[in-house]
Amino acid sequence: MLLVIARDPTVRLRDIAATLDITERAAQRIVTELVEEGYLTRKREGRRNTYTVHRRESMRAPQARETDVGEILDVLLSNQDPLEAKG
Repeated sequence: MLLVIARDPTVRLRDIAATLDITERAAQRIVTELVEEGYLTRKREGRRNTYTVHRRESMRAPQARETDVGEILDVLLSNQDPLEAKG
């Protein structure tokens, strides 16, 4: 989810859901959780939302707490995007 949003901060929930092959309701729930946990900020701009990924937030998993979200996104964004390879 964070990778999709990092690539396009103005992406619609409908498009997130389609990209990840989940329901729009599930995408909305996940985005809300990411906002509540401090990984994202959501800002309403007209009829759309713009998201900001907080790249300095630490990963939640105990094995990865010393790793920032941005470090993982940098690796994923620098390689061929696995989400694009699907389609």
